[in-house]
Amino acid sequence: TKSDSFLLDDLCFPQLNSSCRKIIRPPSLSMLIYITLSSISVVTVVLNLLVIISLCHFKKLHTPTNLLLLSLAVSDFFVGLLMVFQIILIDGCWFLGDLMCAVYFVLDYAVTAASIGTMVLISIDRYVAICYPLLYPTKVTQTRVKICVSVCWVACFLSHCLILKDNIEQPGRYNTCIGECVAVIEYYAGIADVFISFIGPVTVIAILYVRIFVVAVSQARAMRSHIKDVTLQGSVRITVKKSEVKAARTLGVVVVVFLICVCPYFCVTLSGDDAVVSASSAAFVMCLFYVNSCLNPLIYAFFYPWFRNCIRVITHSQLMSNVEML
Repeated sequence: TKSDSFLLDDLCFPQLNSSCRKIIRPPSLSMLIYITLSSISVVTVVLNLLVIISLCHFKKLHTPTNLLLLSLAVSDFFVGLLMVFQIILIDGCWFLGDLMCAVYFVLDYAVTAASIGTMVLISIDRYVAICYPLLYPTKVTQTRVKICVSVCWVACFLSHCLILKDNIEQPGRYNTCIGECVAVIEYYAGIADVFISFIGPVTVIAILYVRIFVVAVSQARAMRSHIKDVTLQGSVRITVKKSEVKAARTLGVVVVVFLICVCPYFCVTLSGDDAVVSASSAAFVMCLFYVNSCLNPLIYAFFYPWFRNCIRVITHSQLMSNVEML
């Protein structure tokens, strides 16, 4: 009958009685969600890809700080790619199998954690550069930064493989119907994840930022007290201190944006004894989590003149090559 056909159309897999039901929304709302998620995904991938190309192509940019920016851009680039799976789940149906669902959650958790971990490394780098400028060239080297970045990525993957161990060992064990994609995190594992991915990083960043702010303010006061004795050497100091204040302000913006984007997600994680994270039902908090990766290149890269110069060079080179082909 006609009513039966409508019921079958509501199922993810109409041929299976145990299939999950699709999430029914007004067409206009579904289209809005598709456009929003797709736009965030494309912008995130494009912006971070531009940062990656710029940092890899131009040798003058191969510095310890820019290695950290490269790590952040790579993690955020993959976050943008993983949003494709979130788009697939808009209707509440997962068609890629239980194993791919488990792999998706591991990659999603690990990559976003790597992004947050790299943000911590960047704040440490800025702390040393601003508070201990004379020690910075010897303490922060490219080799040490590469080791720190490698340890960060490996630790993120290992820790989240352990947290999601049950989901990996038996993919789909927590599904209530066919076509569902959920990951269940035990209470204590969820608490550990919150400390590793949220409370710990936020605490470190906040402490370092307060220290940077105090140093920047004290230097600004010292600069004003000696403004009458400006010399050539003094003008150099003023330039350095202005850049330090700018770095402190940039880090403050990062902290605020980071908290706005990730707080809702971790509040959901702590809302129950067993945190059930459904990629379809938690779309809003997941999107906020993803938006942070879209904003990172704007905050870290667009604030630097070298990035705009690199974009001009890359665009000009591409245009010239197209002209030569014609």
